Amino acid sequence: MNAIDLFAGCGGLSRGFMDAGFNIIVGVDNDQAALNTFARNHNGAKPLNADLSKQETFDEIKRIAGEREIDVIIAGPPCQGFSLTGPRNFDDPRNKLYLAVLEMVRQYQPKGFIIENVPGMATMYDGQVKDEVLHRFRNMGYNIECKILCAADYGVPQIRKRLIFMGIRADIGIPKFPEPILDAEHYITCREALDDLPSRINELGAEEDAYTSEPRTAYQEKMRGNCTTLYNHVATAHKQFVIDTIAQVPEGGNWRDLPAGVGESRKFNEAWTRYDGNKPSKTIDTGHRNHFHYQYNRVPTIRENARLQSFPDDFVFTGTKTQQNRQVGNAVPPLLGYALGRVLCEIIEGKHHE
Repeated sequence: MNAIDLFAGCGGLSRGFMDAGFNIIVGVDNDQAALNTFARNHNGAKPLNADLSKQETFDEIKRIAGEREIDVIIAGPPCQGFSLTGPRNFDDPRNKLYLAVLEMVRQYQPKGFIIENVPGMATMYDGQVKDEVLHRFRNMGYNIECKILCAADYGVPQIRKRLIFMGIRADIGIPKFPEPILDAEHYITCREALDDLPSRINELGAEEDAYTSEPRTAYQEKMRGNCTTLYNHVATAHKQFVIDTIAQVPEGGNWRDLPAGVGESRKFNEAWTRYDGNKPSKTIDTGHRNHFHYQYNRVPTIRENARLQSFPDDFVFTGTKTQQNRQVGNAVPPLLGYALGRVLCEIIEGKHHE
């Protein structure tokens, strides 16, 4: 089945769908650095730098698709506009990007769609924004439900929650969310995800390098696949006072565990957080200054954060380090995308009979 990815970023969601058997035709975004990474990793899918609030973008997507039917639309539109306008002003221009997804579904009438967003959208204005999204899609002939899913339940070594809307065209079936494959006692831990990677204690490493050990866990084997080159595993050269401060944070600790007078420049919830090697990581963000490796006195490399996001090792990030950090942090974990892609495929192909 063919899919298009709106607000694709570097393509975490679409990589998951690709691994679930979908053919990704095009990824649309306005971040060229992220699209460069998308283009490298999606089997010839077309990157399109365009404004999704304009009809010419819709026309260009149709041109790229050609004779191919768009079976599924996946999207991660920002919802900042809603926090300013409220549910009564749903059609306010500040919500144009969310409205673009509605319009895309209306024009293409795909068999199904997935929209992901921050969990906070579920309760915004006492749930009225969420209810309006559900209402509009139902009026367009879709059975749609939404649910907050935790990526760790689907094999991602990270506690990351996302609000997922799943829509199925009414003539095809009804939404069904993927069943968790792990419970909290069996989540993949940071150590299980990362401890086969070189320590980078004595060297910073290179963008293309070699593995120095065999995989030690099933997750590491899965991430490596057939990859023989270690990409994006370059450490940050910290100032000595930063290294000395990190060294005083215990595994699983943060700024509250530092002695008085140490690390005073950063005092907020996530400051000086060292991962716990025996737990999944906290949510990977777009920066990289506040989270530290569970064992080594440095921030995680791009590859380490990519592993915690469940990007396979053959997914290569391009651009500056700042751009790569933003790409990794903004992405939907591919394994969560895979779980959604598999269940959507089953529903559309009629394998889920309620």
